[in-house]
Amino acid sequence: MDNNIQVLVDNFVKQVVATVEAAAARRVQAAVSVALGAGSAISAPRRRGRPAKASYLPAAAAFAPGKHRPKQLCPVPGCTGVAAPVFGMVCSKHKDMSKALIKKYRARRRAAKAAG
Repeated sequence: MDNNIQVLVDNFVKQVVATVEAAAARRVQAAVSVALGAGSAISAPRRRGRPAKASYLPAAAAFAPGKHRPKQLCPVPGCTGVAAPVFGMVCSKHKDMSKALIKKYRARRRAAKAAG
């Protein structure tokens, strides 16, 4: 009787191990095929919403090395500090200045830029 139970347990364990190994092999195969681009439309589930940028932009447009926005400087005349949104787009030295005065400096800078 002990021998019969042992045979049943051994067969069950072999079946479980074979099933787990097969599932792991399928997952690895799917991951490799998606990583290599083969069958990504078939094996990867479709998601709702807007696709990721990398999937619809050309490779050159996704990364533009060397193109940075120029730093925005403080609008106060003579100041060379960098403006920051946390200070209301003025530098840290002029963050306590009145908004009306800053608005006047910006208008004056725009007028000077348009004139010359």
